[in-house]
Amino acid sequence: MKKLILSVGILSLSVAAYAQKSEVAEAKKSWDLFQAMNQAQNLKKNLENLNKGLGHTDLAIAHEKTKNTVEPWALRASLASAVALLDTLNEANATAKQKIAEEAIVKATELDKKGEQKDNIANAKINIANSIQSRAIRAYNKKDFATAFKIFTEITEKNPADTSMYLNAGVAAKQAGNYAGAVKNFKKVASFNVPEAKNLLLEAVNIELVNLKDTTAAMASIDQALTKFPDDPDFVGTQTDIYIVRGEIEKSQASLNKLIAKDPSKAIYHFLLGETYYKQALAVQAERQKIDSKKVKEYNAVTAKMTALIDKALPYYKKAQELDPKAVHTLEALKQVYGFKNDTKNYEETKKLLDAIQKNNN
Repeated sequence: MKKLILSVGILSLSVAAYAQKSEVAEAKKSWDLFQAMNQAQNLKKNLENLNKGLGHTDLAIAHEKTKNTVEPWALRASLASAVALLDTLNEANATAKQKIAEEAIVKATELDKKGEQKDNIANAKINIANSIQSRAIRAYNKKDFATAFKIFTEITEKNPADTSMYLNAGVAAKQAGNYAGAVKNFKKVASFNVPEAKNLLLEAVNIELVNLKDTTAAMASIDQALTKFPDDPDFVGTQTDIYIVRGEIEKSQASLNKLIAKDPSKAIYHFLLGETYYKQALAVQAERQKIDSKKVKEYNAVTAKMTALIDKALPYYKKAQELDPKAVHTLEALKQVYGFKNDTKNYEETKKLLDAIQKNNN
């Protein structure tokens, strides 16, 4: 009798172990069916099949006999990551399945001592990456830029070397009005020395100036940019504009004179030096417009000051034109100066040059 009871006990244990192995087999069957049929089946059918298989892994990883074997965890990662990728209608479900897949990947990696499931684990990781990226793109296309930024940021945290995702995060942040986030991500992309690095740094500086209205931050960014792009005219030009706005003309002129001494053939540096005087003249002109017309003496004094600044700008503009005769910005500046000075001859000659350039460009 005792022997019989013992036999029944052994049989019960064998049946239980077989049942749990069967759960793994059923999960694998669901996965194999999905791989074979996913292109032919609709989304609802695919999700039903994947969730069914996932249910079998729930039982397999809960049982003593199979919870520490790699196959059910690898299957769980595959099934859950596929749901995360496919379910574009239910974001909450896709996100929940992503989490299940990530946990399964960690466990499967830990158990896969022989590397038997390395391909399945790798594919599950790819599914997760693609599911997150698709979610971010859907949010962006719906103009939910804040959510898109959050998700793109999540991707960069998972894959810090993916420059395109930093760029996407920056674009989404700017669209969401998160200007600090945009600057941070554009600078991050530039740090990888991508071909677009210069333009991204210029964009970051522009955001700091226009959107954040932070000239201090913009100047710091320009200083950083100039270490990567020494003496670059675009950054130097922006730096000059900031100096002028701040009223730090002497700093700007000192910087430009150093650049001219280093390379006197650069037309843009001469042009920018002319700008430091001409823009001061424009500021004085704005002051003059506020003066009562009856205050002739004061009006004439301000006019003289403005004229003196324009006269200082003119030689630098002329030098810039000599070095780069077809530079439209220089010709436009010269035309304005000649117009102010009532120098009809030079005004008409400059206008002809501009008209010819415009005609050739059309």
